[in-house]
Amino acid sequence: MMSVLHVSDLAKSYGGVHAVRGVAFEVAAGELVALIGPNGAGKTTTFNMLNGQIRPDAGRVTLDGRDVTGFAPRQLWRMGVGRTFQIAATFASMTVAENVEVALMSQTGSFGFFRRGRSEARQGAADLLQLIGMQPQAGRSCGELAYGDVKRLELAIGLANNPRLLLMDEPCAGMAPRERNELMRLAARMAKERNTAVLFTEHDMDVVFGHATRVLVMNRGRLIASGSPSEVRANADVRSVYLGARVEAVGA
Repeated sequence: MMSVLHVSDLAKSYGGVHAVRGVAFEVAAGELVALIGPNGAGKTTTFNMLNGQIRPDAGRVTLDGRDVTGFAPRQLWRMGVGRTFQIAATFASMTVAENVEVALMSQTGSFGFFRRGRSEARQGAADLLQLIGMQPQAGRSCGELAYGDVKRLELAIGLANNPRLLLMDEPCAGMAPRERNELMRLAARMAKERNTAVLFTEHDMDVVFGHATRVLVMNRGRLIASGSPSEVRANADVRSVYLGARVEAVGA
């Protein structure tokens, strides 16, 4: 498999606190990779460095062979990096379709092309909403949606730039168990059908071990394990610092 994301020796400190230290990994096209670890492990800091919210102190982030270290989120979006957030980020006063249309039109780089791109954006939004099963709700205000539907809508927004890399920060937070599995099955299908590299963080181990093709584990800013779900589940260090007895609940 071809590597889409390559991270080498990534580091970030705040004063004397080393939030991330020497983190290195790759995510290939079509993979659904989970980044897990206890609170404070450095997962969110790592995500924010990959997406340009934070500039690393050291290390390198490469997208399809191009060094994108420190690029702004808007630059990365236009290069094919999608992002969803732990707390869903949508425009509550706009309709479901309008939320997706805005994401599609942002690809032009200027809202000066709004009129020219509107019809194309409408069709593109309809296609994406059909893909995630939300076309019947296209005209509803986003503020009226159930939380699970907001999360699905955010996935459609994250797919609007036809991403090579999709970053999903706790995509299942606040969702019911059935909704979590439906969302992650959809993400896995998108990864396979669109050949997208997907990296996600998650605390629900049913989701992680049920859907990830590979698992990365962080603790105290460092990457302590990497492997298949079964390999990580059996890792003594991972059990000690994070999983503990939780693995029994997911078939260990």
